[in-house]
This record gives sequence, structure tokens and C-alpha cells, in this order.
Amino acid sequence: MSRRLDPRLLSRLQQEAADALAAEQRRRQAEGKPRLEGEAERQAGRRHINDRINAHRRTLVESSHDPMPLELAEEYGSALEARVFGAGSLQELLDDESLENININGHDNVFLIDADGRKWRGEPIADSDEDLIAQIQNLAAYAGLNARPWDSANRQLDLRLPDGSRLSAVQGNSTRPSVSVRRHRHKRVTMADLVGNQTLTPEVAEFLTAAVHAKLNIVLTGGTNAGKTTMLRALAGAFDPMERVITIEPALELSLEENVEAHHDVVAMEATPANAEGHGDVSVDELLRWTLRMNPDRIIVGEVRGREMVTMLNAMSQGNEGSISTMHADTPRQLFSRIVTYCLQSREQLQEVAAKHMAADALDLIVQVRENPEDRAADRPRRQVAEILEVEGYDGDVLSNTIFQARHDQDAQRTDSGITSRNLERLLRAGWDAPRDGGPR
Repeated sequence: MSRRLDPRLLSRLQQEAADALAAEQRRRQAEGKPRLEGEAERQAGRRHINDRINAHRRTLVESSHDPMPLELAEEYGSALEARVFGAGSLQELLDDESLENININGHDNVFLIDADGRKWRGEPIADSDEDLIAQIQNLAAYAGLNARPWDSANRQLDLRLPDGSRLSAVQGNSTRPSVSVRRHRHKRVTMADLVGNQTLTPEVAEFLTAAVHAKLNIVLTGGTNAGKTTMLRALAGAFDPMERVITIEPALELSLEENVEAHHDVVAMEATPANAEGHGDVSVDELLRWTLRMNPDRIIVGEVRGREMVTMLNAMSQGNEGSISTMHADTPRQLFSRIVTYCLQSREQLQEVAAKHMAADALDLIVQVRENPEDRAADRPRRQVAEILEVEGYDGDVLSNTIFQARHDQDAQRTDSGITSRNLERLLRAGWDAPRDGGPR
């Protein structure tokens, strides 16, 4: 926040402008007029902001104080619009294209990380911790598709900002309010882009493109910040543009609907948390059940982490081929124990044998992404595809076969294992130029 702006005046003008906009919306409703939305709402908000600023400037003159310079009035206008419709004091940082991540441990403890991995301390983001909380609460009231509470009853917040960045915040369980913003710099990424930055080799890119065209069901696994979302966008980039794609996420992040050239028919859905009374929540599991009645060609679950596991596996095995999802797992084989755990948490409460049977029937490929261990000491570690596992079936346990694997500091290479005949035939029909040693098993 600019040091020239009085935080108390800024908060008062923000409240007055917000109240005026809310009163206009109520008046329109009483008159039977539609609610202002989108750009129309922003224009009305700007009008109310300018009215509040001009009223304050007149008060200064009438009370014989120094008049507010026009330049300062414009600063207040920009700051107020950011608070009412943008990301508050964060907006200036979000407008900085060089930044990759923003970490806030209290209003005056700000750390910035740029695209080259350099880290430094930034200026205070708010006047106090209370002001920081108020700004994030205001942001959570409109960001994403649904308002999200952030208070003593809802201490963790997860949402997508208007520019597509991912914000996570915690209060109450930390000594000071903590906010982390992760920028998504590559919302439109292709397989060629990932070959260019050495995330995968041309051979792996060709294989995965054929797997998408063959409508194999794929799960992307890896740790935090390993590149799962970026990889998912690249895989989705291989879809036919006319395919109907439905994305389901705990908080909007993928933004496939914004890439209208690559995806003509997209429905993006976001889970809704419960309100202060504990009502109104719509889970990822419930959204996934709705999706099955919406004629999807592809279903993408942005992150599977609970009871939606059974619904997703059912969808994959009952006609919704070509589905893709992501899960946290340090290794591809660790994924199966996660699946068992999540199936036990589901409303069906599937036991281990049934869960593994279902996984073996539904899944075709598991793609593990990671930061290259040889690069972890570098400023910006290289992400790479570490392993691609084919799920073969069930015989007392889930059977799997490693098709590609990275060893030490090398990129993922083909192994000596072949591919099951059912998947090989689909890959060949989809245009994969299989190596001679890639025959059926």
C-alpha cells in the first residue's frame, strides 16, 4: 500500500462505497430490475467510489483544510477499486509479471519470489494484521464462483484470484495470519512447451499425446509444486477442441474455459464450503455426481483428496473414458494406498480389495512428475516426468508395469517392458509410433 494513503480513510471510503453499491443492488431488486453483474457492476462501483472521494475532497475544502491533489485522489480511486473488486493491497504485487510466489506471515512480514527463484523481503501489505484479514475476507466474498468465509469458524481459505493465481490463507492456528499466493504463469501450455523446458522428452510427449487421443484414463501424481497442474493443462491441450470438457476443483485453478481456441465447450465447476451455519456446502464428490448427467466427453478432477474417489473411479470405468485427475503421492505405487484410504472415506466405505479392484479396472496410466533431484540446490529446479506406469489389472493386488522411468539425473526413458495388448491397440489407433520392443504383453 502506498505510504501516501491514509489506511483509516481508505477503510472508511471502502465501506461507504461498498454500502452504496449494495444499496443500489437492493433498490434494483425492489424495482424488479436484474442485478448488476460483471462490467456493469464494476462501472457502478467506480461511480460510487468517485462519489465518495469527491465528497471527501469537498469536505476538506469546506473545513478549510488543504485540498486533496488530483493525483492523490486518483491513487485512492485505484486502491479502492482494487479493494472492492480486486485483490486489495495485493493487487500491485499481482500486477508485477516478474513475481512467481508471494508469502505473507503477518501484514509486515512479506516475502517475494520471482520467476528466476530469487527471494527478498517486500514492503508491508497492510496497515495491521486486522487490516490484512479484512482485505482477504473482502476478497473471499467475491473471488471464484462462490463466496468463501475466512473467520474463527473457517480458519483455512483456498481460492482463485481474478487473475488466476491461487491463494491459500490460515488464521487462528498460526501466530499471525498467513497468506500464500502462487502465480500460474503458464495457463496456456502445450506438450511442445514442456519439451522445450525439458519437463519431458519428445518420445514421452508423443506417447502422452497418443494416450490422450486414445482416451486412456490418466492420474497425475507428485508432491506439492511438482508441476501437476501444468502437466494437466498440457494434456488437456491435446483434446479435440469440440469435446465437451467438465472440470471439477476444490477451488478454480485450471482456467481451461479461458482458452477458447483450444476448448470450445467447457464447464468449470467449483466446490462450495459450508456457510457459518454449517449449511450450503457442495463437495467435489457431489459435483462429480452432477457431472455424470451433463453429457461430458472428458471429466477433469483438479485434485482428488477424499470421498470423491469412488465416484471418479466409477465414472472412469463406466463410459467416461479419457478422464484425467491429479493426486498427491510421492511415488506412483504409493497412489494405490491413497486410493484405498480415500475409498474407505467415501459414503460407500469400500474395503481394500474392492477399492483395488475398482482402481485396476478404471485406471490406465499413472504419470509421476517431480522436481529433478539433481537440480534441487539450484535457484529454479527443473520439473520432469519421472515415471509413467501402466495399470494392467488385478490379481491379489493391483498389477502395474513401468513404461518410462527417469534414473538419477537422466530424463525418463523407455523401459524393456511392453504394453498390454488392450492399451497398445488403442495407442496405435491413436497414432503412436510404437518402438519395435513395445509389443503387447
